[in-house]
Amino acid sequence: MSTQSDDENNDDCLAAPTRHPLDWHNPDFYNESELFTEMERVFDICHGCRRCISLCNTFPTLFDAIEDSDSGEVDSVDRAVFWQAVHHCFLCDVCYSTKCPYVPPHEYDLDFPHLMLRAKAIKFGHGDPSIRDLIVTHTDAVGKLASLPIISTIVNVVNRSVAGRKLLDARLAIHPSAVLPEYQQNTLTKRLSKLRETTPTMIQDGSTTSGKVILFGTCYGNYNEPGIGEDLVKVFEHNGIPVQLMEDSRCCGMPKLELGDLLGVAALKEHNIPRLAALVEQGFDIVAVVPSCVLMFKQELPLLFPHDPDVAKVKAAFFDPFEYLMLRHQDSLLDTNFKRPLGKVAYHVPCHLRVQNLGLKTRECLLLIPGTEVEAIERCSGHNGTYAVKREFHDTSMKIAKPLVKRVDKLDADWYGSDCPMAGRQIELGLGKGVAPVSPITLLRIAYGL
Repeated sequence: MSTQSDDENNDDCLAAPTRHPLDWHNPDFYNESELFTEMERVFDICHGCRRCISLCNTFPTLFDAIEDSDSGEVDSVDRAVFWQAVHHCFLCDVCYSTKCPYVPPHEYDLDFPHLMLRAKAIKFGHGDPSIRDLIVTHTDAVGKLASLPIISTIVNVVNRSVAGRKLLDARLAIHPSAVLPEYQQNTLTKRLSKLRETTPTMIQDGSTTSGKVILFGTCYGNYNEPGIGEDLVKVFEHNGIPVQLMEDSRCCGMPKLELGDLLGVAALKEHNIPRLAALVEQGFDIVAVVPSCVLMFKQELPLLFPHDPDVAKVKAAFFDPFEYLMLRHQDSLLDTNFKRPLGKVAYHVPCHLRVQNLGLKTRECLLLIPGTEVEAIERCSGHNGTYAVKREFHDTSMKIAKPLVKRVDKLDADWYGSDCPMAGRQIELGLGKGVAPVSPITLLRIAYGL
């Protein structure tokens, strides 16, 4: 019998959410029978609540199936629908972080994203991933090959041509209308090697920042839109913050996490974490240009490897770029002598940034620029890196993005963009106006006149 009073139970429910580490080394984690028992429990709770119905297609898929079932309850839903719900979840974590009232320490102990991750891991272990899914999550290998001279030209031509997109649709189920990133021969690694000669030597410590930074360039930032990382370096070094690109980095592991390939995540962690931890020991802070990669090191890896001291060390030193700049501003170390106003900015807040619970640091920083108005939009773009390019999910991804796109269009701003460059491209596709998004860090460089 429990000895807790009702008041004590109520106090627990009002406490701050507590995220449990993922017990993925436990053999029971991969027990499919136990998985379905837990899914039925959680889905029944979600069916009675429905606060998350507008977030993604996972919840409508589930709730529609329940309503159409013989009993109108979870117990009569075909388990094939459970897998459909799993495939629609792209692990944004927004349901856990912003909507669900039943997360721990509530007695229901509900962690919907981790349940979906468990299901994805079991599915992956059954050999379920397609060739397409394996290719799009091998971002290092694809990036290295597709950025080679001549090959990058061929890849980009194929990705832009009608015939090429029909071929990709037929062979790999890549939706012909989905935005595919261009591959750059002049990668971020090559560009930053040319900038090293101009690196300033001045280093000013802040109360929570060291004043010298390692840039984890990310696969996308290195091979697809290296200009964003280049702009970050210019902005940071303009503020007296020396930046070095992490050498020999590999993918953060987020694409493999979303596929359920936990051993693949572990292999990437074993490569990246010791190198990053050694840099932290040398006094460096770390930033990355893609929010998903920041989230991987600040949340996902610590939950997967809770007892690894190097993972904890890297977590403590990893920052979102605008989080870092605003910490510098807090210590009066940010240059606020801007040269150019930006007018109105439509700013999309990516899901993987929202769930870091940092506040709107990008918006706060841009508002320091005189003559600048920033409208922050906290709606999902539906992209998720790979979800939006898949034939079976692309139309749904665009439906998810529709409220965001309509809001950006209605604002008719001078600039629009997102901290997540892939979300920015999704908005561009939805707008259909041929006007490219601009990264907030690029806007900052423009405002500085650099």
